[in-house]
Formats: sequence, C-alpha cells, structure tokens
Amino acid sequence: MNQENLGKIKLVILDPGHFHASLLQKYPLSAVCDTVYVYAPKGVGLSQYLSDIDSYNHRKDNPTHWNEVVYQGDDYLLKMLSEHKGNVVVLAGNNQKKTKYIFESVNAGFNVLSDKPLAINKNDFNLLVKAYQTAKKKGLLIYDLMTERYDILNIVERKLLSNPLVFGRLLKGTPGNPSVSMESVHHFYKNVSGKAVVRPAWYYDVTQQGEGIADVTTHLIDIIDWQCFPDKVIRYPKEVKVLKATHWPTSISLEEFAKSTLNDAFPDYLNKYLNNSKLDVYSNGTIHYSLKGINVGIKVIWNFTPPVGGDDTFSSLKKGTKATLKIVQNKESHFVRQLYIQKKSSVQSAAFEKELSKAIKDLQVVYPFVSLKDCGNGLFLIDVPVANRLGHEVQFSKVATCFFHYLQAHNLPEWEDINTLSKYYITTSAVDKALKGKDK
Repeated sequence: MNQENLGKIKLVILDPGHFHASLLQKYPLSAVCDTVYVYAPKGVGLSQYLSDIDSYNHRKDNPTHWNEVVYQGDDYLLKMLSEHKGNVVVLAGNNQKKTKYIFESVNAGFNVLSDKPLAINKNDFNLLVKAYQTAKKKGLLIYDLMTERYDILNIVERKLLSNPLVFGRLLKGTPGNPSVSMESVHHFYKNVSGKAVVRPAWYYDVTQQGEGIADVTTHLIDIIDWQCFPDKVIRYPKEVKVLKATHWPTSISLEEFAKSTLNDAFPDYLNKYLNNSKLDVYSNGTIHYSLKGINVGIKVIWNFTPPVGGDDTFSSLKKGTKATLKIVQNKESHFVRQLYIQKKSSVQSAAFEKELSKAIKDLQVVYPFVSLKDCGNGLFLIDVPVANRLGHEVQFSKVATCFFHYLQAHNLPEWEDINTLSKYYITTSAVDKALKGKDK
C-alpha cells in the first residue's frame, strides 16, 4: 500500500444488492483508502454495483479513483472472513442475510457500516443484540446508515423542539391521539437520479426485504428519538412499549413486477404470496408505541407507482404545550417537504412571535438562509430554500464521514448503540404483533 493510504480506513463491500452500496462511494472520501475489497456471488447486484463505481471513476466532474479488488464466488462470505483485507464491512442488500453478515463480520474483527434495516424479525433482533455485545467486547463499531439526521428540515425542527419558549414541552398524547405522528408514502417503481430504479425480485419477498413496518419505519423512529430526546439513552423494554401494529398488502400484477424487476415471471419463492394471480406484498402498516411516556404513531405505505405528476410524500406532527411542529410533502407543496409551526390558540400571539423570531435569528447564525413567513392565524412557515438542502446522495457521505470520525476518535456516544437496539426492538416487536393480528 502506498504511503498516502497508511492509516486510512479500508472498506470491504459484502454482497452488494442495493444501490446504496455504491452510493456511499459516489464522492471521494478522504479518510478511506482508494483500494476497496469486494466479496459477492455472481449476479445482478454485483454487476450494478461495479457499473456504478466505474461511472463515478470516469465522470468528468469530481471523479473518484476507486480501485475495486473483486472476489466473486459462492464462498464469498468465508473468503472475506478468512482473508480479512479491510477493517470496515459495508452492507446494503438482501435484508434476510444482513443480520448474519453483521454478526459474522464483528465476530471476525470487522467494524460494520450498514444500510437499514439491521434486523427484520425477532430472530434477527436477538442475533443483532449478540452482535452488539460481541462488538463491544472487541472494541468494534456497528453503525446504522441514518441519513435523515442530515436533512436540514430535521435539523431545524430538532432545534425548535428543544426550545421551551417556542414549542413548550412535548405532550404525552394518547394511543388514539398520539403527540408524535408520521406517515411516509413510497413507490416500488420510480425514478432516482434520473433513471428508473430496477428492484431485485427478492425485494418483493417480505422474508428477504422485510415488511414495510420493519424497513422504512427505521428512519422515522430514529428521527423521533434524535429530535425528541436528543443525546438521551432510550432503554428497551423499560422505556418503550409497543402497543399495537397492523399491516396490509400492496397488490402487484405480473406486468408491474416485470416492469420493476426486468423479470418476466414470478420466481417460485414468491408463489406463496400469489392471490388471484397477483402478488400480495405486506409493505404497508402502522405502529403505535409509547416512548418515555410519549405516545407515538407511525404509518408507512407503498404503492406501485405515483400518480401522474406525483411523487413520494411525507407528513409529521409533533404536539407541544405552546405549538405544533408539522412537516408536509404533498401535491400542494409540489412534493417538496416544508416545515411549519402552528401556535396554540391559548398562547399569546405577541410573546410567541417574539420568541419564534429570536429562535430563527439564532438559527441564522449557522444557517443564514433560514427565514420565517407568517401564513396567518398563528401559522408560520420555516422557510428553507431547496437550493440550501443536501440531496439524499450527499447525506450518505455525511453519515460515512460521521462514522469514520467515531471510528478514528473512539468517541461514539453511549446513546447510539442502545438507541439503535431500541429502534429494532420496536420494529421487530411490531412485525410480531401484526402477524399475530392477521392470524386471529
């Protein structure tokens, strides 16, 4: 290895099956060695990953210089473990295998940087707990790729939530009327970075991809923890109670499946989900839980494709004693996320506006582009121009940079590991509850 790469982090890419595996390498990473070791079975996932890396290396603007050393074969996992050529294993692919990959990696002495979800059922969760215990004994890190913490709206909302003169304190709510609620709507067939996403066939198998309430909800729960209880440890099951969970399928025709996966037939392992010649994919659901006494409700929906002119949507509410913070992303907002704050009618207007204006001025010290717009009737838009928002792809490099800092400085906060396990306790417990409800 040349002198300039000494002391740098050495990546191992294991069985890439999702475009997030390559997205991590879209931009140069100063802390990372340019030689990357790849272990995978032969297949579409590996081909797409290598094609993406090649395009990053050969683009005109800000090209990368990755040197990919590839091993492909059925014994890829054993080969990776025995050769031990890097110190950080990167995972983004089939979620049925992911928890095993995490455990085997840390057990062999690797750190792990993984795309979500780290666990999709209770058996996975139990193994994940064991993986974290092993990592702690060996002085290794397991880190969940939580990009939403780098969304500027989430950062601004976090600041306002912690301001008692503007937001007050978070209400407790009830299971039927939670004080924190989120809804996220996604689509199986959509464009990302200007081209249609090709899903692997296994993406439609919930035993491999995970149910909707085991997957997308990881981001929602993480943001709730990070915003509402900043830097606080959340211990399961003492401080977390999963109260109710539901799930229901999205029906996918063979024509839609072929359009999305480029496969002209359902694989045999999907036959168990066929209902009147259509695939029932349990990608939708709700979770109601309490967190340190606060009632939370989250909902995830997957449609096949958005309506004409449509896109993914998101909404959230966080209710305080003085105001409610809400994020909307819908047709009316032109599918751009917007953050609002609504004053409670019982709060005196002049005093509220004075404190809110002060809070915005404080934010402008770091984020000068943030401004306040009065929408009337106690409603205000916290305006963040789209030009000043990091794209999803840039957020990946931000997460990686944060992880690499923790790895090199040995200063991972205590709450990171514990709260990650609490998050997966919630999602996997919810899947259990939803399945039991369906079987009644």
